[in-house]
This record gives sequence, structure tokens and C-alpha cells, in this order.
Amino acid sequence: MSSHDCDDCGACAGCGGFVPVENEELKQGSQIIVDVLLEQGVETVFGYLGGVVLPLFDKIYDSPLNFIIPRHEQGGCHMADAYARATGKTGVMIATSGPGATNLVTGIATAMMDSVPLVAITGQVRTELIGNDAFQEVDITGITRPITKHNVIVKDIKNLASSLREAFHIASTGRPGPVLVDVPVDVAVATTKWTPPVEVKMPGYRVRTKGHKKQIEMASDAINNSKKPVFYVGGGVVISEASELLRKVAKKANVAVTTTLMALGTYDQSEAESLDMLGMHGTAYANFAVQECDLLVAIGSRFEDRVTGNLKTFCPNAKIVHIDIDPASISKNVSVDIPVVGDAKYILSQMLELVEFRERKEWFGRIAELKRNYPLRYNKSDKYIKPQDVIEELYKQTKGEAIICTGVGQHQMWAAQFYKYSKPRHFISSGGLGTMGFGLPSAIGAQVACPDAIVVDIDGDSSFNMTLNELCTAVMYNLPVKVIVLNNGYMGMVRQWQELFYDRRYSQSSLKSPNFAKVAVSMGAAGISLSEPSKLSDAIEQLLKEAGPCVLEVKVEPEENVWPMVAAGKSLHEMDGLDIFESMA
Repeated sequence: MSSHDCDDCGACAGCGGFVPVENEELKQGSQIIVDVLLEQGVETVFGYLGGVVLPLFDKIYDSPLNFIIPRHEQGGCHMADAYARATGKTGVMIATSGPGATNLVTGIATAMMDSVPLVAITGQVRTELIGNDAFQEVDITGITRPITKHNVIVKDIKNLASSLREAFHIASTGRPGPVLVDVPVDVAVATTKWTPPVEVKMPGYRVRTKGHKKQIEMASDAINNSKKPVFYVGGGVVISEASELLRKVAKKANVAVTTTLMALGTYDQSEAESLDMLGMHGTAYANFAVQECDLLVAIGSRFEDRVTGNLKTFCPNAKIVHIDIDPASISKNVSVDIPVVGDAKYILSQMLELVEFRERKEWFGRIAELKRNYPLRYNKSDKYIKPQDVIEELYKQTKGEAIICTGVGQHQMWAAQFYKYSKPRHFISSGGLGTMGFGLPSAIGAQVACPDAIVVDIDGDSSFNMTLNELCTAVMYNLPVKVIVLNNGYMGMVRQWQELFYDRRYSQSSLKSPNFAKVAVSMGAAGISLSEPSKLSDAIEQLLKEAGPCVLEVKVEPEENVWPMVAAGKSLHEMDGLDIFESMA
């Protein structure tokens, strides 16, 4: 045994003998990434390999991570996004430098607009080559700065673990959002001492979860004193896991509830208090109720333009309460009377003790009248299959239990209108960015997250065309994703606008598509084609019985429109299509 300097080991104080020095383990950067992912509770990662991320993929080879390889980085980013939406966990996507990183941009922007917790890890060229236009070099942190909650390039391996831990903390707290961590390849292969996890402390980043007591009391008093209140609920209620509390508060206070597209399922749509969705293609009764209410309580929503219509005439007779964890959202679009900054779950739990039951017989009588006069309707047809028919039949056969994912367009709005949701995280769609092609990859992400669930992508032909290559991913991993393509031969929503505002001049909105059923079969999935209305029920039954991925292509009415519709610049109560509803009464 040899003597040593006690100052070197720190294990004793003047021990006078030999004590082994316990050096912290040296780890390679790529192993640190894997270890931090596991430390953060990550189980599933989506990613596409490439040159500068090969060191990382080599470490992933021996890890317990469930790894899903998409066919395109954008698709993988949407998968990670939907995985997060379906579970509430942080989604993770890995991509290589250059085009691999830039292919993430649409997916990252989608997550940003819809407040989805996502960590994107990108590879980068060696640090000494940065700025030299090296092969597959792009400034991805510069490119994504406006569409991430935070991003960072790690040029020193000593900062790698802390940067990753901060990324997960920022992505998942406050108003969630995507965070990008760019890792040069020399950092990925360098070694450093492993630092055990510690509580993340960022002095410049503070989240207020507990709302001000006085503001909560004022909001509760406003509810108790109102005669015609409406809860206007956004995706923040889903994010904060506050749906059950929302239902309790609404029931106790006897308040009508309308939701945004992102919040479908937060309030059971079969309940009498439900007004369903509001906004541009929301229900007429929701829009009228919002315009007539004397108190609007916005919970986890940001007064987006597709919801409010003309801001000058929005909710003209109401006092407005705004509950949101993001202080920057308060009074950003609409001036509010009672702001409450904090987490919806905490604030609703406080309000539950303060609100009181009010009968509001006259107000609910008015709501019942609006529902009778303006239910969602559509003309039936013996010649064509109506898209609404398809969704209603799917709802019937799945008993409303499926997780519905969509692309963007008319089919998205019909899925929101005619499939009724009773649970949060059962409707997954691109809201703020309106990303066509989101449907199939998001369904794959949701199916990975919820392997025992029925997951259905309700898509349009143009939207499905954008990412149908991801069928190969579903086949590769034997994911039983079901796809219904409502094929009307058009970019449907664009065509509707061209019909209404451009004298039916259908410039470039009619696209020729392949036989989607045959394409599905060629990729190893099942495929079904349907054009006869009488066979709709059997076709959906067959779709749902398939053990693996399956595509049902339905030829639907080419010029069917989504009604009601609040045109750009119009007020919520100035809806087109109400005369059509009245003619069908």
C-alpha cells in the first residue's frame, strides 16, 4: 500500500494510508447522449442516420431504446410529435447534418405552433469546419431559432450532458415546445467525465405554475355572477392534464363549454354543456353562444384568428377571463379583463373550491334552441359517398374509442365535426401551422405510443400524397395503423375557397393521384377501394379487422364543402352555409 495526498481523493481526512481514487467515469459524447435519454425516461426515439451521427447510432445499437426509422426526417419529426401528443411525454427525433437537419424544419415548426414537447438532436460537422461551407453543413440553430423554444450548438463536450438535460427541462415545462441540440461529430467522439444528474437550475428561465390567489378569486366570482358564461378551452388543458378538473368545474358551476381543434376530447361531447368546436368551421351554436355570452373564460387557449374571426366584433358583450401559463399570450390578441397566469390544472383545482352552482335556465334554453336550429347537417346522396357519412360510420363502428389523426384540409374539419370525442389525446392534428402530410406519420407515432389502441388516419388525397412513403415504416414495424383517404380529386379546402371567392376557377387544385389501395399493397400493407355508397359499412368493417396497416381509399363527392364557414374578415356570427342547414331542416 502506498501513501497518497488526501487532497487528491477527497475520500478521507489525513488517513495516512492508501485509499483508491474514485475517478468519475470517462464517457464518449455519443454515449452521454444515449445515457441522458435513458436518464430522462425516454423509451422510444425516432431518427434517420447519416454520416456525422454514425457515432451516436453505434451507441444506440447496444442501448435498450426502441428506435423507429422513418422514410424521411419530416415524417419522423411528425411521429415524435404525435408520440408526445398521445402520451404527454417528450418526443425525441435524431437527424444528421445538412439536409437531414433541414428536413426537420416543418416538423419542428408544427410542434412549436401547437406547443408540443419535442427534443431534436442533430449532428453537425466538426467544430473546426463550422462556417467553411463543409460538406452537409448548415447553420441549423440559426435556421430554427424562430421556430424553437430554445436551441443550442454544443461545441464543448463538457457542456453536452447539461445542455441535453436543459433541453428536456425547457421542452416539457411551462408552455411546452421543441428544443434543438446540435452536436458536432468531434464532440460526439470526444470523451469527458460523466456527471450524474442534478436538478436543472436556469436563472433566466422561470415558470409560474401557481396563479395569483386574488386573480383566481376574481375569475371565480365572475363565473358565479354571470348569467351567460362560456368556457372556451384550448390545448393547454390537454397539456396540463386538466381535463378531469375542467369537467368538474364546468359541472359544478353549470357552464357551457366550447373547445378549439386542439382541445377536442377535453370535455365529453355527449354532455349537455358541450357546444363542440368553435371558430371558422366550428358549430353554429358554439359561435352564436360565444357572441352572445356575458362572460368568456379562456383556458389554455391563445385567441387564434381561426377561432375569433374579426377581432373587432369578437365576443362583444362579454367580460373576458384568460387563464394561461404563458404570460406572453395574455392580451396578445384580445384584451382581457381578468388575467390569470399559471398552470391550468392548478388554477382549476383552486376554482373548483370557489365556484358555485347557478341554474341559468334561460341561458341553457337559448343554447338548446341554437342546437335545434343549427345542428351539423349535410345533404345525403345515392350517387356519391359523402365524406361525413364515412366519418359517422367510423365513429359508429369504433364506438368513439379510436385515436383519430388527420392531415390538413376539408377532411380534417369533417373529422373534427362528425367524430365525437370524449377523451383528451384522442384527436391528433396539426393546428397552428396547418401542415399537410401530418396525418400518416402522426398516426404511426400515436400507434407506437399506444400499441393497443385503434389508430386511424383520416386523410385527404392531396395531404396523404405528401407523406404516403411512411407506409413503409408502418409495414416495417408491423404497426396496425388504419388509413381512410377521402379522395375527392382536389386539394379540397383550396378548391372550396376557389369556388366561393374565385368564381370556380380551379387553378392547379385538381391533382391526379395513384390508386392508393394498390400503392398500399405494393408497400406490403392491405388496400381497399370503395366508390359505392351501399358498401361503406362493409368496407370500414374490413378496414378495422385487418391485423396490420391498411389503406381504405374512398371516392367521395368531389365538390362537397365544409359548413358552416366564417370567411376571412367576418365575425363569428356571420357564417356562410347556415341557409343550407335551414333548407335541410
